[in-house]
Amino acid sequence: MTFNVENIRKDFPILERKINGKSLIYFDNAATSQTPISVIESISDYYKKYNANIHRGVHSVSEEATEAYESSRKKIQKHFNANFSEEIILTSGTTHSINIIANGYTDLLTSDDEIIVSGMEHHSNIVPWQMMVEKNHAKLSVIPLKENGELDIDHFKSIISEKTKIVFLNHVSNALGIINPIEEIIEISHRNGAVVLIDGAQSSAHFTIDLQKLDVDYFTASAHKLCGPTGIGFLYGKKNLLEKLTPLMGGGEMISDVTFEKTTYAELPHKFEAGTPNISGAIAFGYALDYINKIGLDNIYNYENELLNYATQSLKKIEGLKIYGDTNNKTSVISFNIENLHPYDIGSILDKFGIAVRTGQHCAQPIMDHFLISGTVRVSLSFINTKKEIDKLIEAINIAKTMLS
Repeated sequence: MTFNVENIRKDFPILERKINGKSLIYFDNAATSQTPISVIESISDYYKKYNANIHRGVHSVSEEATEAYESSRKKIQKHFNANFSEEIILTSGTTHSINIIANGYTDLLTSDDEIIVSGMEHHSNIVPWQMMVEKNHAKLSVIPLKENGELDIDHFKSIISEKTKIVFLNHVSNALGIINPIEEIIEISHRNGAVVLIDGAQSSAHFTIDLQKLDVDYFTASAHKLCGPTGIGFLYGKKNLLEKLTPLMGGGEMISDVTFEKTTYAELPHKFEAGTPNISGAIAFGYALDYINKIGLDNIYNYENELLNYATQSLKKIEGLKIYGDTNNKTSVISFNIENLHPYDIGSILDKFGIAVRTGQHCAQPIMDHFLISGTVRVSLSFINTKKEIDKLIEAINIAKTMLS
């Protein structure tokens, strides 16, 4: 498919909106990407044509729903190149997925064990592990950030040992856009006998992820970062590892046999999918991946990188503006502050011009503490954005700067 941003933008109904009399310019894609009409219609079609519970019915509508649901699982498997479809657990999103793993290791680790997290994590990849170590008293160590915001890999090498059981970190920082060297981290971790969980919420929308090539043990992402709906995502885990974990939730569908004396769990992937799932969301997730693959992730990466470079150079021309995490290896996320101005005030004025940005700590308070700041303005770009929109952003920032000064 030839990449044509103007044609692509026609697939996104929300871009026709007016905000405060201005055309919507959406620069908050790292929080939630926008949704194309084909994905929206897939949700409507489910409720119009084959709304039924899955796996449990012998009637035709249930069988149609089950087939569509499981088809999406296979699309996820193929898109991310997992070895088996049963290694794909459908969850409510990245946070749910991480909690499944943290809960599963609660009884597997002791006070003699160590786990390692990076200093640039989203809170969803910090808090579940803190909850875990409160129960089993495993030691939690942190990979610190260097001055420019990148991970200090030399420090990581110095703290990992045979006592380390799990290393967990994001592929891409949601607050800075920095791409972490996960290939090197996975190799070092495996050499020391540790398993690795990668939070791929911010990477999966921007470039190709090959799970078998990475040889990662656990990987997770959310559909709403990938042109899909909210409330659905997936957890990938190597089959032999998932089979050892205790489920986070109990209930229907995740069991093989239930008596008042004992319950046995279902086989993968259903062992981790208790209750009626987000059926329409899972189906729509598959349609979202279809849409992204139609455009092509290589095309998306190249175009977004072009936008990133253009926006970065344009922002650097604004006097008093500082970009955090200004490194070469990053995705299309730019976090900045302007001297003596509060990020919330800047974001509020940009909204008056129909420009949606994110302000605050971005659920990454340790990063803000590292830079000794209270928060930033975050501009997160997507393949639906244009250079003209970036020009309007620069113009609006300059107006905001004049007003607030």
